[in-house]
Amino acid sequence: MTSESPSEAFVWTWLPGADEPVVAGRIEAVGTTYVFNYGQSFLRNTSAVPLYEPELPLRSGRIRPLVELEIAGCFSDASPDAWGQRVIMRSLLESTPRDVDPAQLSPLTYLLQSGSDRIGALDFQTSATEYLPRGGGASLEELLRAAERVESGVPFSMELDGALLHGSSIGGARPKALLNDGDRKLIAKFSSSTDSYPIVKGEYVAMALAHRVGLNVAPVDLVQALGKDVLIVERFDRGRGTNERRSVVSALTILELGEMIARYATYPDLADQMRSRFVRGDAAVRELFSRIVFNILIGNTDDHARNHAAFWDGRDLELTPAYDICPQLRAGGEAAQAMAIGRDGFRFSQLAGCVKAAAVYLLSESEARQIIDRQVEVIEAEWSVVADEATMTETDRQYYWHRQFLNPFAFEGY
Repeated sequence: MTSESPSEAFVWTWLPGADEPVVAGRIEAVGTTYVFNYGQSFLRNTSAVPLYEPELPLRSGRIRPLVELEIAGCFSDASPDAWGQRVIMRSLLESTPRDVDPAQLSPLTYLLQSGSDRIGALDFQTSATEYLPRGGGASLEELLRAAERVESGVPFSMELDGALLHGSSIGGARPKALLNDGDRKLIAKFSSSTDSYPIVKGEYVAMALAHRVGLNVAPVDLVQALGKDVLIVERFDRGRGTNERRSVVSALTILELGEMIARYATYPDLADQMRSRFVRGDAAVRELFSRIVFNILIGNTDDHARNHAAFWDGRDLELTPAYDICPQLRAGGEAAQAMAIGRDGFRFSQLAGCVKAAAVYLLSESEARQIIDRQVEVIEAEWSVVADEATMTETDRQYYWHRQFLNPFAFEGY
């Protein structure tokens, strides 16, 4: 926290189909919580939609966050995660070292210091009348150098400071930055100096295989910069060739949970929300089942509720493409998913538990087995091809194959 921690921020939003943002209202610190007021101009706008319901219904007056939350979930979704917070912390410490207490930066500080091109359709400003985007431009190589300097604790230039801050609002714990490629908006995910195995290659293989088994996933590519692997992910919350931004909320927000109680998030509860609130809800629930199965088969146990999301158009929710499908470090066989798979609380990374919970996802046991067997068949058939695309060495392949990908523990009891 600086000596003058911000007490308010103005929320700007891109309405559905719009190319430019409008001010929606104001967040204000009240004690230990942050309340929100829609602006009168926004309430009079015939095109206005709620930033997210049920937590921020379109009405006048103060709206407090839901019980157990410090700030509305849709604002938390737009806030930087571990990597972005680290970049912001470095920037503040280098610019005003005497005034910054690293342990006490407020949510409003992170929202106002992070880049404007954040996930979804929201941004946060100090002004209610003038929109000034925070961003910067740099090459992939320059961004990679800047990320390495943040990791090593070495100061970086003001030019690269701005460029790296541009991507600080993107969630996740690993180094990343934002890029433009013609009419495409991209996220670049870098390898880390602390990586003990080829994480970037592993995520590329997982995402590529997810597409091949038939999941709806964000398009990815694998490139090299300064001799290091960089995963390029195409953003699904931006319109191609336009300035349009699509509103996105996480499953954690949909489940009305905060970070402190995220452990209570379950797949069955998310499936219930999908059936009742999502466009093509039944199909979304079955897609969710397929994603759970795939996570188990490739060893992704980091499938927490912020790693699932939906588009929000002001009335309905629609499942976004899958993202952040990354095999996790695993020493032995036994593993568990971040969210329970069955209503009985079962969360072990085992296919038998998926079959047992099939009815939750509107599937018969036979249909569930067909999905599982099809995915196993494709992974076995396409593994070598995709590993070649990622230029995996034989050592890389031995690290992943039958350890993260198709670990025998997944098949016990199946």
